[in-house]
Amino acid sequence: MTDMRPYRPCVGIMLLNQAGLVFVGNRIDTLGDHWQMPQGGIDADEDPRDAAFRELYEETGVDNAIIIMEASQPIRYDLPPELSTTIWGGRYRGQEQRWFAMQFLGDDSDIRLDLHEPEFTAWRWMPMRNLVENIVPFKRATYEEVLAAFSGISSEF
Repeated sequence: MTDMRPYRPCVGIMLLNQAGLVFVGNRIDTLGDHWQMPQGGIDADEDPRDAAFRELYEETGVDNAIIIMEASQPIRYDLPPELSTTIWGGRYRGQEQRWFAMQFLGDDSDIRLDLHEPEFTAWRWMPMRNLVENIVPFKRATYEEVLAAFSGISSEF
């Protein structure tokens, strides 16, 4: 049977430092190593670019970044069945994400995970080539699509 529930409108951010490494945070709501890039919902009537900057600030404290690229197409993923009935009250089957690559203009001391309700227990800079293997399994295909969408970026560093 086909799941007719909608996808949750969302943004994702690939934040790159000056060395071309990607910011990842370890999710606070799951034990173990569950690294991911910042992401979050788009509020009603919110521009996706504005949502990306808002989510970046809420999750990392970073307010000194610029958009260097936007993925040409939204990227969707379905939640595993055991999560899709509980997360977001079971309203969504997964997320449809608008992805933005951003250049971080600050230094590591600008990163503050505690400015809002924390989503990450820790953070680090990770090479792009290590992203997929460190991401929770149900998001790996999504991260492969994100890397493909931003494949030209690594040559800038």
